[in-house]
Amino acid sequence: MGMGKKILDFFLSLRTALWLLFVLLCIILYGSFIMPLKEEFQTLHVMPLFQWMADNPLGSVWWLWAAVGVLSLLTANTLVCSIESVMKKTGARNMLLTLSPQVIHIGFLFVLLAHLFSSYGSFKETGFVARGTTVPLSDGTSVLFEEIKADIDSSGYVGDWSAGISYLREGVRFKSDIIRPNSPSFHGGYGIYIKTVRFQPLPVALIEVSRDPGAMWALIGGILFLSGMTTLLALKIKKEQ
Repeated sequence: MGMGKKILDFFLSLRTALWLLFVLLCIILYGSFIMPLKEEFQTLHVMPLFQWMADNPLGSVWWLWAAVGVLSLLTANTLVCSIESVMKKTGARNMLLTLSPQVIHIGFLFVLLAHLFSSYGSFKETGFVARGTTVPLSDGTSVLFEEIKADIDSSGYVGDWSAGISYLREGVRFKSDIIRPNSPSFHGGYGIYIKTVRFQPLPVALIEVSRDPGAMWALIGGILFLSGMTTLLALKIKKEQ
């Protein structure tokens, strides 16, 4: 019982949160100096984080594992403090003022959850495709590039470009779309992006195929965080008036 009380007091302490943030800052600062010096970090952005960490020697990535550990403790600290705060202030006259900080904390936790999902299951590949190129996706769907277009002005400069694509399942087209620089196509959690085009020696487009399972969770977290901040600020201003 005594040990359980000590653990609970540890996670309920504001001092714990401050020390964890300080340690996390030191770890990240260390990593910012180490990353440019090691070649293995050049491939960090092309595969899921945890897969990349597992594939590289512990001597290079120990600080990333340490950061994950500190973030886990910080998540537990945030969750326990939020629950304790709500339980203590249940029945308070201005419940909205009580809940607003907790909504901010929940938004923060959703953003951490989004990063966790992305670290496990994200995917990104880039490459050049020509007309008739088929790109397979992991769900059994294929993306067929049917045409590549560009708007060229009188000076010979490319002003805009696009590619017409079709989604195929077992060779049968079930969806068509057009992708542009600021208008990707989405299907089954994948995003199909067009980066640029070139026409010599033949028309090709540089595309990116990516998947980020944490994107929706990050959006939810951002909305909750912003909502909590806005509500808290409005209530504080009203209270002071």
